[in-house]
Amino acid sequence: MTEIIPIAADHAGYALKQRLVTELRRLGYEPRDLGTNSAESTDYPAYAHDVAAQVETGAARRGILSCGTGLGMSYAANRHRGVRAAVAWNDEVARLAREHNDANVLVLPARFVSEAEAVTILRTWLETSFEGGRHARRVAAIDEVAE
Repeated sequence: MTEIIPIAADHAGYALKQRLVTELRRLGYEPRDLGTNSAESTDYPAYAHDVAAQVETGAARRGILSCGTGLGMSYAANRHRGVRAAVAWNDEVARLAREHNDANVLVLPARFVSEAEAVTILRTWLETSFEGGRHARRVAAIDEVAE
């Protein structure tokens, strides 16, 4: 079965999202485009919450977001239990986010990476597995909330 990957962006990440949707299809994934559908100014939180909710509920194993810096999307997505959204600006950060943090949402800063860089980052993130081991304990602690 083909893996469905929800993907969304705000206006700043719209063009990059379009390129990533094409790349995901080329790699054999089924992107679920959750918007935005133009470069007109829009608010990022709704898009981040839509993708993160898919991951949180198990409707998708992982997702992809893009905005200008990646920061706003990551803040909103990381409000969801079990979501570990990582901003990656190069392939090494993407690899470590997967290996050490089991990042299940990739966030790309559209104003700081080229389309070619973003494709390399995406491929690295998709192809890298979580190492587990000592990192599993740390990842489990992320969702522990002090009462």
